[in-house]
Amino acid sequence: MRHWKLWLGLIISLVFLAIALYGLDLAHFWEALREANYWWLIPGVVVYFITVWIRTWRWQSMLNHIASVPLRTLFPIVVIGYMGNNVYPARAGEVLRSYVLRRNCGIAMSASLATVVLERLFDGLVMLLFVAITLPFTPLPPMFRSLVIGFSGIFLIALIGFIWLAARPQRMSRFYTMLVDRFAPDRLRPHIHGLFDRFIIGLQSLRSPREMIVILLTSTLIWLGETLKYWFVMHAFPFEVSFLVLMLMTAVVNLFTTIPSTPGYVGTFDAPGIAILTQFGVVHAVAAGYTLVLHVALWLPVTLLGAWYMLRQSLTWRDMDRAAALRASGTAERDITEPANPQKVLP
Repeated sequence: MRHWKLWLGLIISLVFLAIALYGLDLAHFWEALREANYWWLIPGVVVYFITVWIRTWRWQSMLNHIASVPLRTLFPIVVIGYMGNNVYPARAGEVLRSYVLRRNCGIAMSASLATVVLERLFDGLVMLLFVAITLPFTPLPPMFRSLVIGFSGIFLIALIGFIWLAARPQRMSRFYTMLVDRFAPDRLRPHIHGLFDRFIIGLQSLRSPREMIVILLTSTLIWLGETLKYWFVMHAFPFEVSFLVLMLMTAVVNLFTTIPSTPGYVGTFDAPGIAILTQFGVVHAVAAGYTLVLHVALWLPVTLLGAWYMLRQSLTWRDMDRAAALRASGTAERDITEPANPQKVLP
């Protein structure tokens, strides 16, 4: 029962894989993989790592009101975090990223985790923007349309809530203090108060309209770059769809990967991607081959680079286990009272 989230993710992934593979012509699928021109993956991977660098710059700008951290210090941490998402369930890489940032730079985990949550919210909003732009030209089936509307409501409500928190920190602090002092055990109150205070600090970039616009613009650039990778990989296969269709695929696939699944988003990435392509006339076997290769091209390079950075920074699997345990227990700031241990970061 301790690992119920892992089992739930496995079941969800199997269901989505069954949907993706139902009726698949295996002979045609293997033929599509054999005849693909894999040289097109090279520019796709280059573009992807450019977007990772832009993600790093966006995170740096969100952290500036907490501490000034050089890009060359943050980039390995971002890559390690994405690697963690690819090999651990429940997006534990997000916590791993904040854990490594605290380990290297002494920044409180709860503050940096707030910025990571904001990144995910703005990513979700850009995905919804992509859907809104492309939907008049590339209509979704009713099931997908309903799910996208549901995701839209979740992301918008969450963003409004965070903006409200950032704009009224004193009022929220009084309300939160009242709840904590009434219901929390005495020994835990200082830790809980510290967690809330640092989380609010992480939200301060929402108080500046200029910073919000910068975050939104960089998020849009990031996802346009990722769609460009989809476009490059498409040229390895014998089909062609418009860039708008690939924007829609990027949006729907990444919205579906917010559903709990196995590490690496097995199934939740593939089923909606194949469904979008077949909706626009791509043969099922070719769509499945393309989506599989695209998934591997998104997963493997950043995972390998993240593992290399782990070795350079003397991180071990125990650090990943600890970050995952902090995420699962909801005590990401338990060690905040320990003295910070900034370490020299390799360039």
